[in-house]
Amino acid sequence: MSDWKKTSCVLCAQNCGLEVRVEAGRIVKVRPDRENPRSRGYACRKGMNVAYYQHHAQRLTHPLKRVGDAFRAVSWDQALDEIASRLIRIVDEHGPRAFAYMGGGGQGCHFEAAFGAALLRGMGSRYHYNPIAQELTGLFWVNGRGLGKQYLSTIPDDRETDMLLAIGWNGWMSHQMPQARRHLKRISDDPGKLLVVVDPRKSETARRADIHLPIRVGTDALFTRAVIAIVLQEGWENREYLANHVSGFEAIRSWFADFDAKAALEVCELDYETVREVARLFATRKSSMHADLGILMNRHSTVTSYLELILMAVCGRIGVPGGNVIPGTIMAMGSHSDERDPKTWRTATTDIPAIMGYFPPNVMPEEILADAPDRLRAVLVSGANPLRSYADTTAYEKAFAGLDLLVTFEVAMSETAALSHYVLPVRSGFEKWDGTFFPWTYPEVYFQMRRPVVDPVGEPLEEGEVYTGLAERLGLLPRIPASLTAAAGGERSEFLAALMALLQEHPEAATVTPFILAKTLGPRLGSTHLAALWGLLQTAPPVFRENAARAGFQPGPNMVEEIFQAVLDHPEGLWVGKVDPADNLKSLKTGDGRVQVHIPELADWVRSIRPETEIEALRRDEQYPLILMAGRHMDMNANTLMRDPAWNEGRRACTLAMHPEDASALDLEDGQMARVTTEAGSGIVEVEVTETAKAGHVVIPHGFGLDYGGETYGINVNRLAKGTHRDRLAATPLHRYVPCRVEPAS
Repeated sequence: MSDWKKTSCVLCAQNCGLEVRVEAGRIVKVRPDRENPRSRGYACRKGMNVAYYQHHAQRLTHPLKRVGDAFRAVSWDQALDEIASRLIRIVDEHGPRAFAYMGGGGQGCHFEAAFGAALLRGMGSRYHYNPIAQELTGLFWVNGRGLGKQYLSTIPDDRETDMLLAIGWNGWMSHQMPQARRHLKRISDDPGKLLVVVDPRKSETARRADIHLPIRVGTDALFTRAVIAIVLQEGWENREYLANHVSGFEAIRSWFADFDAKAALEVCELDYETVREVARLFATRKSSMHADLGILMNRHSTVTSYLELILMAVCGRIGVPGGNVIPGTIMAMGSHSDERDPKTWRTATTDIPAIMGYFPPNVMPEEILADAPDRLRAVLVSGANPLRSYADTTAYEKAFAGLDLLVTFEVAMSETAALSHYVLPVRSGFEKWDGTFFPWTYPEVYFQMRRPVVDPVGEPLEEGEVYTGLAERLGLLPRIPASLTAAAGGERSEFLAALMALLQEHPEAATVTPFILAKTLGPRLGSTHLAALWGLLQTAPPVFRENAARAGFQPGPNMVEEIFQAVLDHPEGLWVGKVDPADNLKSLKTGDGRVQVHIPELADWVRSIRPETEIEALRRDEQYPLILMAGRHMDMNANTLMRDPAWNEGRRACTLAMHPEDASALDLEDGQMARVTTEAGSGIVEVEVTETAKAGHVVIPHGFGLDYGGETYGINVNRLAKGTHRDRLAATPLHRYVPCRVEPAS
């Protein structure tokens, strides 16, 4: 028997719609889903190879407990009993700050976060380490000040824009917008539109650009300050927009009035007249901006995001058609956790505040290894592989070896799982109900609840079921009345009334509502994650209901049930809402409803970024004369999710990209093995000599160095990245600027 089933890719945040053909319990063919309203038949090579993610030799099938240097299969009851007992003992002895949860659902499965975060809060801790804080929290901190809430973000209005400015973003490979290649090609091919790329590399996106600015590595903040200065000095600012929609402009005007843009751009190794023309075009056209990891993981990361906010505001490009717009969501990607609020936790040793409710993985090793009574002692890792995904592998290995308890929820025996005390097998993205909440579409709001398309092998469970079992043993659940359980079997309106009655009687139970839903509604729906979705829709804010009505759902008491049923009826996904494009600025959460461009905490940082200071800061280190870009998006990597290297058989998947001038100076040839050394460590990798690299700049992709079948494939670039080499405010790693040296491997 075989049939085609609708699903979506779990290997990147676009979650493109797929159809898979299943035979004898295995995915044997994959094709793009033309009926998916967001991707519309678009998929990249990664999505077409999801069978390699689903079926491989490292899939976990049973709970495992470390005994000495080996693992022994145990029952679910034994594993959960022992984990709960050890966690209770640790928290009782050392307090809730000794416990951290590292998870959040990654690229394709966000529903585990509802349960993981509930368990964390139930134990009294707020230490939620999340992959978002590996890349984005500096930007989110800026959004918190400028837009009013950290969870608000902007995306390019790609349908209406006539000029897309891509800074540090290779969208042809990293996507970061639905149907990225289609949109980039459309903009590039249209004589009435412009694609401008700012990137040291002649990337796949830069090759298609109308204008490519091959910026010097690490000078993005200086470049952006220069562009703002040009706009203001030439009088190209949007004065009407500034007067009506921006606050704080007069407080920052002086930062740019006498700034020497020509000298700055000389340091950036860019032609002044070309940049001046880009500045004019951005200020006078229906322009938008897309920045990515080239900014978010580079020098001056947070302040560069701030300068980009200022540039968009000065040119009147926030919340307007064709500009950078605020999309709608079902659920925000995090919470607003202002560090000025005394209730916001900070890390004990590194003193980093939660941003978006999340703490940066970059500092976790220091928090574990600290010689302090309140150090981290127990970590629960879910859907993440910090031993390969996060900076400073060596520090992580040392730190995790010193934990009193390390538990990993995983699909595969990852490098992190191999160091754990307990490894709990969870279902893959194709064996369970799950979905994501990435806000990539505008004005429509998209959602797809992916359903099981393949039967699991062994005993893996949905994460929600595992967390619920653990929460029960930790004593986090209130007594659930039989009447509530019975109500779950009837009309859901009656169940909702019974649930509300329970929460009114026990308001403290609100923090563990996902577990209550899992125990009551979960069995009826056949999924703890589906039960969580139903609960999420019940608590969605009024703006979601307004957007849903705009998308065609009938307002009234039955709207939520109508939406929930529509999700079940549309395995290909659907539009569940639509924001009002005529008044996008009403989404701002600032006190006066205007974009705030004066952030006093960053004033000195902005003023310090001058041509003379950057010349000194960028001076080459004789020991490490080259700059490594530690991470590169390609068709051949998918973080660490694709463990079986067979999916790249016959391809040069993991190489060191180097400009011919550098290769010649170092007596290296294409295909030769070279040793790359940084402050953090060293490794050997194959050289790829290419004109796409910039002289003085070398590139290694991420997602390699995975252990599979007794061998290690490629180089683990995070072994070369020091955890302390990070943004001064958000502590995100500076992966795009790692001083290194390269030499022939002996």
